[in-house]
Amino acid sequence: MAKNDSRITEEEALALHARGRRGKFEIRPTKPLTTQRDLSLAYSPGVAYPCLRIKEDEQQAYDYTAKGNVVAIVSNGTAVLGLGNLGAAASKPVMEGKAVLFKRFADIDGIDLEVSTEDVDEFVNCVRFLGASFGGINLEDIKGPECFIIEQRLKELLDIPVFHDDQHGTAIIAAAGLINGMHLTGRRIEDVRIVINGAGAAGIACAELVKAMGARHDHVLVCDSRGVIHQGREAGMNQWKSAHAVATDRRTLSEALEGADALFGLSVKGAVNQEMIQAMADRPLIFAMANPDPEILPEEVKEVLPNAIIATGRSDYPNQINNVLGFPYIFRGALDVRASTINMEMKIAAAEALAKLAREDVPDEVDAAYAGRRLRYGPDYIIPAPFDPRLIVAVPKAVAKAAVETGVARKPIADIQAYDKELSARLDPTTASLQVIFDTVRQHPCRVVFAEGEEARVIRAAIAFYNGGYGQPILIGREERIRETMQSIGVEADCLEIHNARLSHFNTPYTDYLYNRHQRRGMLYRDCQRLVNQDRNVFAACMVAQGDADAMVTGLTRSFVVSFQDVMRALDSKPGHRVFGLSMVLQGGRTVFLADTSVHELPTAEELADIAVQSAAHARAMGHEPRVALLSFSNFGNPMREKARRIRDAIDVLDGMTVDFEYDGEMQANVALDHNLMRELYPFCRLSGPANVLIMPALHSANISAKLLQHIGGGTVIGPLLIGLSKPAQIVPMGSTVNDTVTAAALAAYDSIRERRTG
Repeated sequence: MAKNDSRITEEEALALHARGRRGKFEIRPTKPLTTQRDLSLAYSPGVAYPCLRIKEDEQQAYDYTAKGNVVAIVSNGTAVLGLGNLGAAASKPVMEGKAVLFKRFADIDGIDLEVSTEDVDEFVNCVRFLGASFGGINLEDIKGPECFIIEQRLKELLDIPVFHDDQHGTAIIAAAGLINGMHLTGRRIEDVRIVINGAGAAGIACAELVKAMGARHDHVLVCDSRGVIHQGREAGMNQWKSAHAVATDRRTLSEALEGADALFGLSVKGAVNQEMIQAMADRPLIFAMANPDPEILPEEVKEVLPNAIIATGRSDYPNQINNVLGFPYIFRGALDVRASTINMEMKIAAAEALAKLAREDVPDEVDAAYAGRRLRYGPDYIIPAPFDPRLIVAVPKAVAKAAVETGVARKPIADIQAYDKELSARLDPTTASLQVIFDTVRQHPCRVVFAEGEEARVIRAAIAFYNGGYGQPILIGREERIRETMQSIGVEADCLEIHNARLSHFNTPYTDYLYNRHQRRGMLYRDCQRLVNQDRNVFAACMVAQGDADAMVTGLTRSFVVSFQDVMRALDSKPGHRVFGLSMVLQGGRTVFLADTSVHELPTAEELADIAVQSAAHARAMGHEPRVALLSFSNFGNPMREKARRIRDAIDVLDGMTVDFEYDGEMQANVALDHNLMRELYPFCRLSGPANVLIMPALHSANISAKLLQHIGGGTVIGPLLIGLSKPAQIVPMGSTVNDTVTAAALAAYDSIRERRTG
C-alpha cells in the first residue's frame, strides 16, 4: 500500500505518461534480428522446431519461449486505487505501472490485460483461455466480493499461479510486521488478540493469513462499517465475512479494541481515535494502513501510547506496509520453480522471510545507500526498506523452497547457491540507490540554488523540486523578469526564494570572500564585485561556499567549461581529492560508470589513478562492487604505442597504492565489458567479471562515448556528476530537461546531507 504522494502535480504526471513513447514500457527482442538468417531462425522456418517440441510436451514452452518469465496483470477497473470503478480502459495506466514494478524489482515481464466486463463468468473465461500464454496471473483492482470468486475459480481452472495482490500482498507484508512486532513485545501468535478494521479484499486476506499462521479464530475480530462481524449478524454479510464471524458480545470497533494486542487498519482516514487505542493492551501493534491517509496518524498514537509499535502505508513514516515488498519477489520464486499455484505455505514463507531479513544485521553497503541512516531492528524497523537489495534473494528463495516442500513446484532448484547468484545478478542496484537518494533528500530537505533563475525550464524545475518535497529552491535573477516568465508559462508559485545578485544584502560579504581567494591571483576588489554582481553562477557558488545554501545546480544556458570555471572561482576541491566528471550510463539492465567525462583533457598517470579510486568509491556508494578497467585502444601492450604508456603507468601507480577494488588495464572497451572474451584471450586479467567502472584515457573519448551511448545506444545517462568538490554543485548539460535538472539538484542536495553526516 504505497503512499499516494499529493505533491506530484497533475501536469507532471500527465507529461511523464505522454512524453516520447506513450505509456511506461515497450517490448524489445532478446535475440539479434539483423540478417535474413536471424529472421529465418526466429520465425519461419526455424520457429517450427520449438513449436513441434511444445506440441509433444507443453511444459517445454518454458524452455523455448518467454512464458516462464511473463506475468499477466489483469483488471476490469472496478476498484482502481482509491478511485473506485473507473472501467477497464482507465485502469490501464495502473496496470502498466504494475508491469514496470515487476520488471524493476524482480526482472519479470508483465503484460497488462484490461478486460471490459463486470460479469464474473465472462471475466473468468477471458483469463482462463489466455492462460497458456503466461507463467502467472496477477489480478489487480477488482472490487469485492467478485475478486474472491474470480481468484478462486481461476485457481481451480489454471495450473499456473493466480494471485490477487490487493488481497494477499497487503496481508503478507502486514504479517511480516506482525511477526516482528510480536517478537519485540514477547507475544505469541496463538495468544495475540487482533482487530482487523475493514472487511474488503485486504481485510479478509489478512484474517485468513494470520489464522493460517496460528492465530485463534475467536481471537481475530473483523470489523466493517457496521461494526464487529459476529455470529448471528445478518446485515451486510456475505459468505466471506461469515467465515470470520465469532461468538462475541462486542459490537463496535471501540469495544473490539478493548484489550486488543494488534490493530490492522484497512479502512478509511480517521476511523480510529486516541481513546480507542488507549484501551488496547500494553505496547500494542498499530498498523494503520488506509491509503493515502491512515486511520490514525503515528504522532497521534505516540501522544498517548509512546511505546506502541506503528506501521502505515506511507513512505514518510517508519515501517511502511508496501506491497512492492511482496508481489514481485513472490512471483519470482513461483516462476523459477514453475509452481502450479501460490499456496498459503508460500505466502507464510514470504512473510517469514521479510520478517527475518529485518532482524538481520544490515550490511554497511545498505546503510551507505541510505545515506548512513542506521537501519537496525527495533520498533521503527520491523519491515525491510523497499529498496533493500537483499530482498531479491531472500523472498524468492523462501517462496521457491516452500513451493518445493508442498509439492507444487515442477522444477525444483538443483543448486541453491547458484540460485542465490542468479537472483543477485538479476537487478542493477543503481536504480534502488537513486530512489534511496531521493527518499533521503525528502526526509532531510535542503536549500538548493538554481543559478539560472530567469529561464522557464529552471523555474519549472525549481517548482518541481519544491513539490517533490526535496527542499527550498532559490532562484538567482531579477524578480520582475522571473515573475514575467512564470506568467508567460502559466505557472504560479509562492514557494520560490528569489535573489537578485546586484541588489542582494549578501553582495558585500560575497565580494569580500571572493577577493580573499583571488587577491593574489591578479584580481582587484572591483573585479570580484563585478563577478558577484553580474555572474549568477559565481553568486550561487558563493552562497554555497558561505553556508547560505546547501547546494547549487546550473548549466542550462552556458557550456560546461564556462560554468565549471565560474563555480571553481568560489569552491575548492576536497582535501586529497580531484574534481572530475563521472557519468552513469544505465542501459539494458546494467550501469556502467564513465570517467572523466568533463574536466581533465589528457590526464596523467597519477590523475588517472586518483580518478579510478574516487570513481570506484562512488560506484560502491551506489550499490555496485567496483571492477575498474582503464581503457585504451590497445590490450595489454598490443599494439604498444606511446599514447598508451600513460594507462600502463596508471596501473603501476595503483599497484603502489592500497586499494579495495579490482582494477586492470590497459584494455579495449569490448574486452572490458565482455568477460567471456576477457577470459578467453587474457586469462591473466585481474577482473573477476565485466568491468562496471571505465576510466577513459582522455576527455574527448570519454565525452564522445557518453553522448553516443545516450543518443544512439538508447541508454539513460545521468551526469556528468561533479565529484570531489568541497561543497556540492552540479552542472547539467545544455538542453537538459526539467526532470534532468531536478535529478541533478537532488543529487547535489544528497551530497550535502552526506557531508553533514560524515562531518
